[in-house]
Amino acid sequence: MSSKTKIIATLGPASSSRKVLKELIIAGVDLCRINFSHGTHDDCAKIIGDIRAINSECGTNVAILADLQGPKIRIGEAKEKTKLKTGSEVLVTDKPGVTTYEVIRINHPGIMKDLKENDTILIDDGNIILHVKEKIKKNYRKAIVVSGGALLSNKGVNLPQSRLSMPSLTQKDRADLEFALEHKIEWIGLSFVRRAEDISELKSRVRERSPHTKIIAKIEKPEAVKNIDAVINASDGIMVARGDLGVEMPMQDVPLIQKMLVKKCLLASRPVIIATQMMESMVNNLFPTRAEVNDVANAIMDGADAVMLSAETSIGKHPVKVIDAVQKIIARTETYEGIYNRHYPPSAPEDPRFISDSVCYNACLLSERIGAKAIITMTHSGYTAFKISAFRPNADIFVFTYNTAILNTMNLLWGVKCFYYDKFASTDQTIDEIKKILKQQGLVKPGDTVINIASIPIAEKGMSNMLKVSRVEAG
Repeated sequence: MSSKTKIIATLGPASSSRKVLKELIIAGVDLCRINFSHGTHDDCAKIIGDIRAINSECGTNVAILADLQGPKIRIGEAKEKTKLKTGSEVLVTDKPGVTTYEVIRINHPGIMKDLKENDTILIDDGNIILHVKEKIKKNYRKAIVVSGGALLSNKGVNLPQSRLSMPSLTQKDRADLEFALEHKIEWIGLSFVRRAEDISELKSRVRERSPHTKIIAKIEKPEAVKNIDAVINASDGIMVARGDLGVEMPMQDVPLIQKMLVKKCLLASRPVIIATQMMESMVNNLFPTRAEVNDVANAIMDGADAVMLSAETSIGKHPVKVIDAVQKIIARTETYEGIYNRHYPPSAPEDPRFISDSVCYNACLLSERIGAKAIITMTHSGYTAFKISAFRPNADIFVFTYNTAILNTMNLLWGVKCFYYDKFASTDQTIDEIKKILKQQGLVKPGDTVINIASIPIAEKGMSNMLKVSRVEAG
């Protein structure tokens, strides 16, 4: 079987052609990210069609992540050669106009009410730092330039200390979401999550149109870290978006936050993605730095489900070579025994999922004990796949489902390989047929020990309540 840690590639001008897309998928991309901060819906529709055509052609289940832009705060147009001098005073406003060295104009009307005295304003990923001194009038704040520099149009603004009242979904996000749901995209990424209610609002919109679409909460704000348990519980997965997170919070805190988030996601059976600048030097170079190799390897050893490439595959010179390099790092790192068998007890007996959780838990314990080649499960909702994956068994995880809506969705999960199967004669017959399918594809061989998880009676397609150990027979 291929590597267990999954690879996400952001698509862009360097990777959106059918030819390069196919090369990326053959090289090992498991999920394609469409960044709605760039491109038109027509561009996106073509890419979606190409990915799904390649899946049919190559027998792959590559999923799509639609990444909503969220309430990205920027300055607007800046006067040419505008430079802020350290120690100078400036006015900050949300009134429209051209930004100069005297007046900084932020493109979000109403944001001034969220800016308080002593708040910090970071522009251009923190290259320029302002300190708010006082309110001048309703739409203006006086600020000191703590760290100056050249100010270019449309640069991003971060307000790490401000409690922002703006909605998590902008008008653009709503239009992009409608497009994504119309095209039955498997995963939706919500940017700048602050609290669980942000996820709930998005989920309520998604359920109406596409009940199987899953939500990824992008962790970029201090508020999200503060409310992380509720955010994880409300979401279907987490992205550690280290770019904005490292601007909004002290950069030295990010490595420990990353490890904390991965640990919490494993305990909650939620997939976790590590993102931003993983192989940044390969935007231009043929090889990564040794520090980047270590970064990818450490994300895998932390327990990440997936590592994500951004500029490396969207605008970089060598998108396919980036995937080749990441695959090599994954293959070597996955020989480290410390990443496997992360067992933790199932939920309390009164939990409705207690029996199903206990079956999954004990299947993973048993697989370690007997050296099983594979854990094989049937699922309708994907629940057992999420659960087994989170235990990180050394055994391969093969998931069979008749629910085509989740076939690609589960491609994000660590270690999971998914198959379509729609026959439900009897439990024993189904298990025998599934083993034959895996044997025909060379994924198991005669003599291998496998563990099957199913629900009895199988025709009722209920929660998992059975575990069977057997050997793969010859013939």
